[in-house]
Amino acid sequence: MIEFSFSSAQARAFRKSLLDWFDVHKRDLPWRRTRDPYAIWVSEIMLQQTRVAAVLDHYANWMRRFPTVKALAEASEEEILAAWSGLGYYRRARFLHKGAKAVVEELDGALPRTAGELSKLPGIGVYTSAAIASIAFGEPVAVVDGNVERVLLRQSGAGEVGASVGRSGGHRVSLSAKEMQALALSLLEPSRPGDYNQAMMELGATVCLPKNPLCLQCPVQASCRTRGEHPTGRRKAGVRAESHYGLARRERRGSGEVLLHQRPASASVMPGMWELPQWEGPTEGDAMPRLTVRHAIMQTNYTATIREIAGSRGLPGSLKGDQVRWIKVADLPSLPLTGLARKIFIRLGLLNRP
Repeated sequence: MIEFSFSSAQARAFRKSLLDWFDVHKRDLPWRRTRDPYAIWVSEIMLQQTRVAAVLDHYANWMRRFPTVKALAEASEEEILAAWSGLGYYRRARFLHKGAKAVVEELDGALPRTAGELSKLPGIGVYTSAAIASIAFGEPVAVVDGNVERVLLRQSGAGEVGASVGRSGGHRVSLSAKEMQALALSLLEPSRPGDYNQAMMELGATVCLPKNPLCLQCPVQASCRTRGEHPTGRRKAGVRAESHYGLARRERRGSGEVLLHQRPASASVMPGMWELPQWEGPTEGDAMPRLTVRHAIMQTNYTATIREIAGSRGLPGSLKGDQVRWIKVADLPSLPLTGLARKIFIRLGLLNRP
């Protein structure tokens, strides 16, 4: 049972204030100009743990290359990963591909219309299924992502979801995940579920920010029990690490080429992706670093040093010939590059920014 809830009148006022604000202030985003469930599915997967600004160009490029679920299902994994390169969390792209194949092969190319059926597809969980079903098909299901959760925590005056339950002045100061979902559903506007869910996510992304929320601009400030930041647990600090890579270049038949290493299919992280070959590290007399790049992945903050090398000099002996190949610079955009490799090539002027 939720200890904090809205009365019917309060819920109506909350919905109206939120949707009136959204109708005026919503960002003009390409996936909001369509009700195509495939396009909405792509956008929701891309937006997971990724900023909107980073998704915009990738989304446009993806929809040009794979405009339908059938086009995605028929593409090779290498094409999929190349189009995804730079967004990170590559399992998302593989699940999209796997899900598209399931839709084409098992469902005649039509995505299911309910959250329950959508959640049976590979890579589509509770959040994504609710987002697609409400936005594309108008199903009255509530979306709870990190932004929505933050808005509801502040509205309720609770602490973190799933935190140990405590009491302050006889009132609970945390909500379980089940209670959070129930609270979200109790506030949903059933006549405009897609707009309502997007409005809640928009509010959390642009006004009800994790740090320094813009409370004076909030359309539902009147019902908020927090008015500012709510208490959250301390995040675990990222691990710092160093990595070294060799940059070998040559001209062959009038074309520039670089030496790249393909991660093995058995690799636990980014299998099959292409990157600069790792280098065993500096020794006396080595040239100065060509480039130093900072890159964060999986809670590890890397400082990557790249040095120009001659051929395979200085590369680990464990690299096999079929894993290291000379690749034309002109072919780099079509390769599934790791995010770090893409960042390096952009810095070197060998790739254009997406």
